Amino acid sequence: MSLYKNISKIAVILAMLLTFGACKSTKSISGGEVNSKLSAKNIISAHYSNQPNFKTLRGRVKIDYANGDDSQGVNVSLRMEKDKVIWMSAPLGVVKAHITPNKVSFYNKLQNEYFDGDFSYLSDLLGTELDFEKVQNLLLGNAVLDLRKEKFNSEVYNGNYQLKPKKARELFKILFQLEPKNFKIDTQEISQPENARQLLAKYTYQDISGNVLPEDIKIVAEEAGELTTIDLSFRNLELNKPMNFPYKVPKGYDKITLK
Repeated sequence: MSLYKNISKIAVILAMLLTFGACKSTKSISGGEVNSKLSAKNIISAHYSNQPNFKTLRGRVKIDYANGDDSQGVNVSLRMEKDKVIWMSAPLGVVKAHITPNKVSFYNKLQNEYFDGDFSYLSDLLGTELDFEKVQNLLLGNAVLDLRKEKFNSEVYNGNYQLKPKKARELFKILFQLEPKNFKIDTQEISQPENARQLLAKYTYQDISGNVLPEDIKIVAEEAGELTTIDLSFRNLELNKPMNFPYKVPKGYDKITLK
């Protein structure tokens, strides 16, 4: 049972994160040369010109999760309709989750408990404020914030384009590195120094029928010195297949109340 000790926590995190599509034939992407003369505006424009396009997705995701002395690994089944609903199930259906832009819901059969609420649960777990759109961008290899809404300075760093805001934000700091081949995010980081919070995501990519999508993602969240690491590997996924999203909390389960 140790594998599922914190599977409710894993479920709600992953159900919010697994929001990108792929298909069966893949090819890893690497390489590309930076152009030191390219402006920040052109870098950002190139980033937004390379967006994936799909309606529905199904497949499996390998998850490795670590928090302090606790570490777990599990494969989960995933179904989703982009921008509308995310459904996931752990092995034997011991945990199921159903997520929409306005609602986070999951239940755990091993602990006879369920959660039904908003994004504050996920934000507390990862140590930074997130919503559906930000998390979707996080997993698509897109900037979690809209880069077109402010001005950035650009420089070449470790073979990538690095973007930093020209005007420092008052409450949190952001930093983005984009790989030069397809202008997808290589690394993105959001931090709130006053609250000792930091969220970092590091990417590798694959070619999915001409679409550039993440292949593996390493997410590191830190709050007050406590570190949570989630490694995601996306395999055997299919796009645009008809599907449904069955979900019903069993009777008699205890509701998880946020403190």
